[in-house]
Amino acid sequence: MAPFLKVEGLTKKFGGLTAVNTVSFQMKRDEIVGLIGPNGSGKTTLIRLITGALKSDAGTVTFRGEDITGQSSWGTVKKGIVATHQVVRPFRGLPIIANVMIGCIGAGRVKRGEWVKRIEAKAQDALEFCGIAHLAKERASILSHGDLTRLEIARALATEPELLMLDEPFGGLNPHETELMAKSIKRLHKGGRFGRLHSEGPSMLIIEHKLADLMKIVDRMIVLNYGEILAIGTPHEIANDEKVIVAYIGGEM
Repeated sequence: MAPFLKVEGLTKKFGGLTAVNTVSFQMKRDEIVGLIGPNGSGKTTLIRLITGALKSDAGTVTFRGEDITGQSSWGTVKKGIVATHQVVRPFRGLPIIANVMIGCIGAGRVKRGEWVKRIEAKAQDALEFCGIAHLAKERASILSHGDLTRLEIARALATEPELLMLDEPFGGLNPHETELMAKSIKRLHKGGRFGRLHSEGPSMLIIEHKLADLMKIVDRMIVLNYGEILAIGTPHEIANDEKVIVAYIGGEM
């Protein structure tokens, strides 16, 4: 059986800088994988290459056995891959629920004959899941940084992804909010409320700097350093990997 996601030799250069250098890894259908590394190690670039937001210079991306290398970002969304962004850019003048509804329509998840009320209900469900349903009719411009993160995740959920990639979902959240977000991520992964197959939630690839919180929810971790994979393993293995401790953690984890 083909891997759920297979990345082989993925490379991206910006002038003389190699941001991602021959990166290869695989993911199973039911995994949550953490992606960590110092600032500038190539994490966000790697996700953008997988989604098609950036074109790679070399390498391939295979999803469910299909080569999707070079597809547009909308093309990958329609196949079930979606990523959130660390810097959220909503339509600030529109109601929060309208921001999510646009995701439902744009991703091609609206069937012929499906009325606006049904789209609105789906968007409301996503906002409810992310804990900001009470703000649905407010303009997106009023949201705090933490609530913008929740809106970004709600917009991603509205596309009904099979592979959800989160760029710093704990960013800007206090410890209590971080704990709630971590529980929501685990619940989404187990419950499949927004999964295409409806029997299981999306697999996830998560970039995060709050390592202690990330390690509680992931099955495996990938460590990038200078655009290359430094280590892959379970949270316990990564926490005790000498190369990771020296190169990334700086001697303490």
